[in-house]
Amino acid sequence: MKQLLVLGLAVLAVSCNTAQNAVAKKMTRTDYANTITAAELRDHLMIFAGDAMQGRMTGTEGQRLAAQYLKNYYQEIGIAAPEAQPDYFQEIPASYFSRMKEPVGSENVVAFIEGTEKPEEIIVLSAHYDHVGMREDGTIFNGADDDGSGTTAMLEIAEAFKKAKEDGNGPKRSILFLHVTGEEIGLYGSKYYTENPIYPLANTVTNLNTDMIGRIDPDKMDNPNYIYLIGSDKLSQDLHDLSEAVNKQYVGLELDYTYNDENDPNRFYYRSDHYNFAKNNIPVIFYFNGTHEDYHKPTDTPDKIEYDLMAKRTRLIFQTAWEIANRDERITADKL
Repeated sequence: MKQLLVLGLAVLAVSCNTAQNAVAKKMTRTDYANTITAAELRDHLMIFAGDAMQGRMTGTEGQRLAAQYLKNYYQEIGIAAPEAQPDYFQEIPASYFSRMKEPVGSENVVAFIEGTEKPEEIIVLSAHYDHVGMREDGTIFNGADDDGSGTTAMLEIAEAFKKAKEDGNGPKRSILFLHVTGEEIGLYGSKYYTENPIYPLANTVTNLNTDMIGRIDPDKMDNPNYIYLIGSDKLSQDLHDLSEAVNKQYVGLELDYTYNDENDPNRFYYRSDHYNFAKNNIPVIFYFNGTHEDYHKPTDTPDKIEYDLMAKRTRLIFQTAWEIANRDERITADKL
């Protein structure tokens, strides 16, 4: 009788696990998107843009602490490094940083989820994790919005894709999570990556770049349910149309193209890391909330982030990446 009881319990456990797996596999893309929460974004950003990171200036102790935080998180949730960079770091030599008074080496941080059906086709999600550091008097430029917001958004997106893969719903195409260094001093990290790609640029389907998505432009206070999109139609009408359709069906933000105008005096299209991909004819989208009174000031701190809005914007990026990763045809560039 005792043996039968043990056997029965074992069968029951197997049945329960099978049932749980079946339920998990029925999760929808929206269920995975909803694992991206304001609370988790806040938990990350309070650390990542905290004083201990010393403003994350390229080549400093603070930037290296930030890089280690990213590596540790990917290891913790079980997302591997690319085979070519098994320690998660793409090292960049000091000689590359020509605009620094005293050049020092730095590193991009990379993590990788392999596609299930078209692993050779790569979607690059990028955000720069550096900022402008601290002054000699100890004043810290925390860079919570610029670009702690984009960096931590990528961590949540990665976790959502990891959950999907564990459930047997992994992306058909591969996803490279690329945290670049040196953006503030000249887009160095993304320039280095595109000149020394881990995966061939010819196989890179698109770059979705996230740089500042945690605040509200003063001009948009009356309608904060927005995100500025830049570049989506400059190389690929296909990408632009997909982006619009995904937002309409799953998220419902206002997609504002003010800064996509060729005549925009701010020239934001040329000022963040997506541009180094665009120069190589890779379709891009740059997600951006616009500047604000704390831009590049010590007052860009985590307590001022609009976390619920940031989560919604992050879900848009996830849903867009999901669509690109899982549709039958790869995104095509049509304006070379």
